[in-house]
Amino acid sequence: MPLHRPPVAVLAAVALLAPAGPAVAAPAASSSSPVASPVAAVSAASAASVTSAVSAASGDDGFTLTDPRITESSGLAASRAHPGVYWTHNDQDEPRVFAVDGRTGETVATVTLRGVGKPRDMEAISVGPDGYVYVGDIGDNLNGSWSHVWIYRFREPERLRDTAVDATQYTVRYEDGPRDAEALMVHPRTGRAYIASKNEEGGGLYEGPAKLSAEGVNVFRRVGEVPWVTDGAFSPDGTRLVLRGYFSARGYAWKDGRLGADDRVRAPILGQSESVTYTADGTALLFGTEGARSRVARVPVEGMGAAPSPDAPGGPSGTGGTGAAGTGGGQAQGDGAPGGSAYTVGLLALGAALLLGLRRLRARGGKGGGGGAPGA
Repeated sequence: MPLHRPPVAVLAAVALLAPAGPAVAAPAASSSSPVASPVAAVSAASAASVTSAVSAASGDDGFTLTDPRITESSGLAASRAHPGVYWTHNDQDEPRVFAVDGRTGETVATVTLRGVGKPRDMEAISVGPDGYVYVGDIGDNLNGSWSHVWIYRFREPERLRDTAVDATQYTVRYEDGPRDAEALMVHPRTGRAYIASKNEEGGGLYEGPAKLSAEGVNVFRRVGEVPWVTDGAFSPDGTRLVLRGYFSARGYAWKDGRLGADDRVRAPILGQSESVTYTADGTALLFGTEGARSRVARVPVEGMGAAPSPDAPGGPSGTGGTGAAGTGGGQAQGDGAPGGSAYTVGLLALGAALLLGLRRLRARGGKGGGGGAPGA
């Protein structure tokens, strides 16, 4: 596959805009991405500049994923059965997920899924009210190359240990045709699954059937319009949906299965912003990113009062502390936070343009095969 490099003018512009500052490691490139390393370096340079501008105002709160096997953490979900534990997974991997202790960032269980095909691009994870974990194998970097995608479901283990479990594989199609997506959300009250598609010009929110079926195809229907989304999460009480993108996050009132009024959500700027989940008690949001030893940043939910007590599930004992959000691969106050400057806004705009270019280069470079139903 030919190597695609960013225009020299773009690199020069970043060099002129970015002041001297502490260097940060570039996000780990996906094993399936043909894009040259200079693009990752440019993204890291932009993140480093933002970091130096606001590092004094940001705390180092959250936890670090310490497992060397976790290099592309693409989804994050708070466990219902084990307070303070979070499920995550790589996007390009065998069918497995990791249970991580939010106090230490250490993996406390690796769960391998039996009875499903080889994943193509696992991008999201969510825990339903039925005691099951849902994994969204829904990524499509060519934005329409797969006629269908999959959701895997397995019961949360009662005991955390390395194990293999039987999983159910559901085939999913969108009523208006194939598309890329990175956000799967299971409603904590109804158990209904929703997918937010990913498109830089705006995506859609898709509603699955009231009950997923392992027989035949589950058609997801468009029920709302959303911005550029890389992950999403329902609040534990089911009254709010948060959707995040690369540079910001928005919250939506949720009633009768539809989006309501929206507002900005405080979110950190990360090197490659990939995941979000609520803590089990709903008092904070956790934002994750890709890369080896990536950080998971904790941001208290505004309007929830003081930080939760150490004994609250998903509170400091489950996230490593309280206070302002810490980040990895570049940190900032993010959307809705006070402060900021025209310089920072300019850097964010440049970073957005670079990510758009990165996406298009990945699409031009193509994507390998993979995946299949069990036995296919």
